[in-house]
Amino acid sequence: MGLRSVLDTYRHMKIKNKLSILITMIIAVSLAFTILIQQYVFSIYDGQIYDKSSRVLNLSSTAIETELKRLQQLSYRILAEEQVQEWLTSLKKNPSDYDRLIISQYLVDRLISYSGEEPYLYSIQIMDANGNEHEGGNILRMDPERKRQIMNVAAEGNGENRWIYPESKDSALIATREIRSFHKTNFDLDYLGTLVLRINIEKLVRDIAPEEGDVMIVSDEHVIFPSEPSFDLGRITKPVNAGKGYEIQDINGEEYFIAQIQSLNTGWTYLNITPFNQIFDRIIFIKEMVVFVFIAIFVVVILLGIRFSYGLTRPIDELMVRMKLAEKGNFEEANLFPPGGHVAMNEIGLLQRSFRFMIERINTLIQENYANRLLIKETEFKALQSQINPHFLYNTLESINWMAKVNRQSKISEMVEALAYLLRHSVDLKEPIITLGEEIDIVRSYVTIQKIRFEERLIFRLDVPEELMSRPLPKLTLQPLMENAIHYALESTIEPCEITIRGWSTEEGVFLAVDDTGPGIPKGMIERLRSGEVTTKGKGIGLLNIDDRIKLAFGEAYGIRVDETAEEGASIILSLPKGLEE
Repeated sequence: MGLRSVLDTYRHMKIKNKLSILITMIIAVSLAFTILIQQYVFSIYDGQIYDKSSRVLNLSSTAIETELKRLQQLSYRILAEEQVQEWLTSLKKNPSDYDRLIISQYLVDRLISYSGEEPYLYSIQIMDANGNEHEGGNILRMDPERKRQIMNVAAEGNGENRWIYPESKDSALIATREIRSFHKTNFDLDYLGTLVLRINIEKLVRDIAPEEGDVMIVSDEHVIFPSEPSFDLGRITKPVNAGKGYEIQDINGEEYFIAQIQSLNTGWTYLNITPFNQIFDRIIFIKEMVVFVFIAIFVVVILLGIRFSYGLTRPIDELMVRMKLAEKGNFEEANLFPPGGHVAMNEIGLLQRSFRFMIERINTLIQENYANRLLIKETEFKALQSQINPHFLYNTLESINWMAKVNRQSKISEMVEALAYLLRHSVDLKEPIITLGEEIDIVRSYVTIQKIRFEERLIFRLDVPEELMSRPLPKLTLQPLMENAIHYALESTIEPCEITIRGWSTEEGVFLAVDDTGPGIPKGMIERLRSGEVTTKGKGIGLLNIDDRIKLAFGEAYGIRVDETAEEGASIILSLPKGLEE
């Protein structure tokens, strides 16, 4: 599978899977990087510990070597002392027993004074040329074989210092050398005796060497320190890496940290052998704990990341399900609330809310459209049905008009003709906007009918300039106002009532007024009608209907109002635009 196919597969994955993979990769890379950095830091730390251990051993070995050099200088100072030279020269000449005893006592006192000043010396011994021993300090009697060994080693040195290593019978490190005569008057280097310094190597090393680990001092195959070593020298790999000064070796199935220094003075090798776990137990524990903690954090973060991705994509999945339902036209189920009825106010929650509002709006529009289509069907049906009734009514009125004329009933004929004209223009819906002249013709037909009914009680006047007759206005605007005036002003009294239609034009627009001499209209009637506080008892076209139609035709700035400044009767004023535009 190539890289491109892998990228395509990743591109088409679900968002929750992408998020899970992304979070896992980020945490894995972070964990790997942190572990590498940790291992690098710990390796530096380990190296510093190794170097420090090696340096400590170097300092310890240097301190031990310095102390041993000082003791060597002490041996040289003793044998070079003029008084010691004279005493040993006198003893070599075989003096009397008394003189030998006195000289020996002087020599022992001097050796005691030297040994008392040195904390790391067991004793100081001198074997004179006659084989007699003179000792000061913690004296250990030597058997003849040990004595002979020491004298042979000292003789091999030919005056130089020689070391004799500890053994089972004597745990002391012995520094020995021959004493030669080099008096100012007699520099013949004659043998005067052998000097033996028994050094407490255990105390010296314990005071100077580090407490951690086991310090060993070896020379070839001889173990100088300790007297009872914990390790078989043969099990230690040789040589230890001299370049580093330390290395880790496996001894008896256990790892040990071994640092070594080789003395340039004595040629001895100083070893510090420490169990590896004793040094690095805590470090190893910290390493393991850090790795364990990071793995635990990795698992926890992965689980939280998966939960986060599922929590993030679950609303999207639910939204997709609802979209599919909406796609199939099932808007009711698509608009259901999620469990609990609460939507988070984040981007996805807002998307769900917007989708739900859209579905509600679409559903409402569908229902409204369905209801409107039903209404249109019903209206079309009623319109088709209503076309039958006017024709039948017109024919009937024509028959009545013909009979009235035949019987010479001019009033009936006039009334029927006016009624037919009025009905014809009222029922005709083809022209919703007509001119003021046409509206006044309808009013005249209505007045003709009403004058026959009320005779002299109805006084009608028309005061409209001729130039306003071409003004457009909604059909049946003045006729309903005329009808209201007759209903509320004329029918409620037996006195004559004068109804006047006036018209005038100003800079603000064109105005028409219907005035009557009746009881008048209460103040604020239009506002109370619109708020629903008052309902009309009439069955015709009301004032609000006329006002709404004018506003729809010409704008909110126009309509009808009641002239509350009228001294008597009522005055309804219509405001129309000044221009000719509809």
